[in-house]
Amino acid sequence: MGVVAVFAVVLGFAAFSGSPEPGRTPASIAAGEVAPAAGELPLSNTYTTVDGAPQDSAAASKTNGLVVHPIRETPVHDAPNGRAIARMESKQIGDTWLPVVAEESGWVQVLLPSKPNGSTGWVRSADVERAQTPYVIAVHLKSMRLELRRDDKVVGQWTVGIGKESAPTPTGRTFLLGAFSDSKQKYSPVILPLGAHSPTHDTFGGGPGTVAIHTWPTSDVYGTATSDGCIRVPPDALDQLSEVPLGTLVMIDED
Repeated sequence: MGVVAVFAVVLGFAAFSGSPEPGRTPASIAAGEVAPAAGELPLSNTYTTVDGAPQDSAAASKTNGLVVHPIRETPVHDAPNGRAIARMESKQIGDTWLPVVAEESGWVQVLLPSKPNGSTGWVRSADVERAQTPYVIAVHLKSMRLELRRDDKVVGQWTVGIGKESAPTPTGRTFLLGAFSDSKQKYSPVILPLGAHSPTHDTFGGGPGTVAIHTWPTSDVYGTATSDGCIRVPPDALDQLSEVPLGTLVMIDED
């Protein structure tokens, strides 16, 4: 399993269902069947695809830990003073916190939660609150290891389960998008959706294929590539990861 849902989990993988905008279903959004109203910029969230978003040009690089929270709904641009391509809301799965990957006078470039993976956009500095996170989550696919680092020191490391060959866990840098509990499922007390999507599941169970970190009822999945893309972690790992601030960078590589 590896399916994420906002307040309602659909089991299977990265099937992020939940509560999209009124009149829009997760499946229709993921399939690109619902266009924005005339003159309306699309939202950038886990359900949407933002056309024209610049790709992350340094996907293997760490940041300085700067994260930002939109204090109001704000346009997302393709460059400083460039074309507006989307809207970013201040709340998605809780408060929206995004990692900053570059900065210019009056502007910050952030990783986006929307498709395609590795999408970025520029927002005005005046529209965001700034904070620092000392953490980085590193996931190494070949060795099936997850490391939690604080101030560049490893404070936790675990053997984890990853996506199978037909539904791999995507590589690159993403971020901790949210954290929530769902009483309707029993496989994980907390689910941590990321700002990344399955490269093979465009939709799953009615959702857009969001990748998440969560635990599993049995320990035999750790050290195996058997999920549909989500990262399965032991309970003590989930306890620590649940305390990590939203917006924290998640680096996924082939090592």
